[in-house]
Amino acid sequence: MSVTKRILVIDCQLAGVSGDMMVGALLDLGVDAHKFIDTMETSCQYLEGCSGLEIKVEEVLRRGFQAKKLSVVAEEQSHHVTGSELREAIDNFTEKIHLSIEGRNLALKSIDSLIAAEAKIHGESPSEVHLHEAGSIDTVVDIVGSALALEELGLLKETKIYSTPVAVGGGLFKFSHGTVTSPAPATLEILRMKGFPIVGGPIDFELTTPTGATLLINMVDENAPFYPTIKPMKTGYGAGTKDFKTIPNVLRLTIGEPLDYYLLNDEIYVLETNLDDSTGEVIGYTIDRVLQEGAKDISVIPMTTKKSRPGHILKIITDKENVERLALILMEETGTLGVRMYPCKRHILARKTIPTEVKIEELDEIIRLKVSTDRKGRIIQIKPEYEDVKRLAEKTGETLRDIINLVTEKARKQRASS
Repeated sequence: MSVTKRILVIDCQLAGVSGDMMVGALLDLGVDAHKFIDTMETSCQYLEGCSGLEIKVEEVLRRGFQAKKLSVVAEEQSHHVTGSELREAIDNFTEKIHLSIEGRNLALKSIDSLIAAEAKIHGESPSEVHLHEAGSIDTVVDIVGSALALEELGLLKETKIYSTPVAVGGGLFKFSHGTVTSPAPATLEILRMKGFPIVGGPIDFELTTPTGATLLINMVDENAPFYPTIKPMKTGYGAGTKDFKTIPNVLRLTIGEPLDYYLLNDEIYVLETNLDDSTGEVIGYTIDRVLQEGAKDISVIPMTTKKSRPGHILKIITDKENVERLALILMEETGTLGVRMYPCKRHILARKTIPTEVKIEELDEIIRLKVSTDRKGRIIQIKPEYEDVKRLAEKTGETLRDIINLVTEKARKQRASS
């Protein structure tokens, strides 16, 4: 299980994301801009047609918000760069600057997603598709620069990256293929590949670019409409080129520490159905059957249904692979016409059963103890197996409650001294 020491939140729900905004926000989190510029300006020699490159990083204001703005001024000959040429340039450049494996993988996956989207839209092969706006040194700087900045910040390892839904803007704009609607075809195709959630607006302008989109889908581990529970440590703002009148044209990144209580997580599914005409025998039999068929748990909740009839809610907890089978069993056994199903995340403890010798009133008994621990191995709960303490209660004549308390106390003392 990988350990998450940091969380990065990409907040792109207001002004979208572009490659230069991503780099600017990462630099604003604390990357040495001079060192970054010196490294990235050497990228020009790896892309045919680029004869000169100047990169600037400056502080700007966007609707009163201070942010870092990345500017790339290049001398490039008129040359339609192919997908294979751009990928080769990024591959060679990342190798030359000794970018980490994680950084190189991010850069290459990002350019591959961009090329694949362009190829699909234009009906060409990825290696031969001609990149127009995306086929410049700007794309190399944005993609490799983002990977390099993430590496400098230590965010390529032991980090979980979240993103809000991305704003794509709206309206019409012109580019090399004429007039199109926002989001641009390549941007939409890139976001579609990952099923990345988008939101239109909030202004009539192209807010998310293909380069920004490809970085987003390859960086992000999880989408969420709200920030996760974190302790925020640093915030960085990257500025877009335009200064809009109604919104600050900035991308906000936040680094935080997870509030870790060392609990494990898994995903389960909950099945529910309402019953108002099933007998106790049918419900009891259904409970036994779904447990035999792999349900983790089942509960029966009394309720009042339509026409003031008494009824029950059957609620099953199960794994994903059992969902349809258990839903069918519910329908077959109870006659219900529908079963609600929804995924659910839960925090859990690690559990194991440990046979333990316990001596009570001259009796030496082996009791199975269910021991629950967190990820650090700290014992949270010790609970004896019911059938074992029941047997011991019957042998000693003590109450079941007293035997459970006695066995649990002895087990804790034994484990503490071991």
